[in-house]
Amino acid sequence: MSIFDDDLPQKQNITHIIGADLTLLSVDDLTARINILTAEIERLDGEREKKLAGRKAAENLFRTR
Repeated sequence: MSIFDDDLPQKQNITHIIGADLTLLSVDDLTARINILTAEIERLDGEREKKLAGRKAAENLFRTR
């Protein structure tokens, strides 16, 4: 760590609150939020698919008996 680390621009942690006012955001800010939300949707879809596969496997296990 350098004594000059404080001079570097800090990366902002971008969060999005559903229903928040968007009027003050730039096009770049909106694009960044869209990218974050798209990645989150993909992550949620992946988790849902895993859970659906687990449910289907459990249903098939109990149906065969």
